[in-house]
Amino acid sequence: MASRFLGKVAAMVERHRTGFLIVSCAGLLGANLAFHTVPQKTFKPLYQAWVKGQPELSEKLHNLFREVLSDLQVKSENNYQAFAAFSFHPVSAGVPWLPAGCVVGIPISFDGTADDEHGIVNHVVMVEGKEVDWKSTEGLALKEALILSLEAQKFAIAREVMYLQNNGPLIHAAVAPICLAGTYVSAVAIKQLLGLYSGPVVFRGLYNLAVAIIGFVGYCLSYDTVSRAVDYRTDRSTATISTDFAKGGVEFYNKILTQNKTLRTLMGKKGEKIYAPNGNLFPRYWFRLKHPSCTSRRDLIISILSMSQE
Repeated sequence: MASRFLGKVAAMVERHRTGFLIVSCAGLLGANLAFHTVPQKTFKPLYQAWVKGQPELSEKLHNLFREVLSDLQVKSENNYQAFAAFSFHPVSAGVPWLPAGCVVGIPISFDGTADDEHGIVNHVVMVEGKEVDWKSTEGLALKEALILSLEAQKFAIAREVMYLQNNGPLIHAAVAPICLAGTYVSAVAIKQLLGLYSGPVVFRGLYNLAVAIIGFVGYCLSYDTVSRAVDYRTDRSTATISTDFAKGGVEFYNKILTQNKTLRTLMGKKGEKIYAPNGNLFPRYWFRLKHPSCTSRRDLIISILSMSQE
């Protein structure tokens, strides 16, 4: 009974395969973009930081955000909203030309400076379920790594805005449907070329399984390649705004490396599996590398800075 039903479903899909392919690709694109269509309701609540019972961004960070938008010469500033985030680094979501606009989360640690550390030490940071002691050796190192100069803060925020302006979320969302369409069309063409449609069902099943595996691996490799290219392009676009932004970018990535090395110590054996001794992240899976290493991104900006000073 079940095999007969599956056979009817397969036959129906075969008859209307173009329509099913279009609907599937559109559904994948929509699902990947769903998080970015209403970022105030989907993304912001996940990263919202509460300061003294209030979710509002400090006036200092709000003015810094507006200054960055001005430096980038963003035309529709009202499409970009900032909020206080609990993360160590700025985060963002949204598509600028959609009605809901974009949101950028600015870490509350950006309120801290070398002269005033209250923006950092007044907040509780938990690592592996334990509160960080800001007076310990690791706590002092982490606090120092979280203190960024104005140039580094502006680079970190500008990088997120530039990512949104360059339609980074849309590019990432488009990878899956493009890979699906490419895999399906290629599979059908090869199947017709080899005459598998008139061949045994077992051969067709094995062929479909092989195509699915190859398609998934191809998607993973394509997504990671696109993701790294987008990251490099965003860093390059932000660093070329001015020399100050480039210097801020070098400092920003150096600080991230220091943060990661400190977290590696605080997290013990788990940290050794996540962070390399130099502060880079180890790939979660051996064949996947979604983002460039911090050292390579820093070196890219250093080369840009060197070229601008020649």
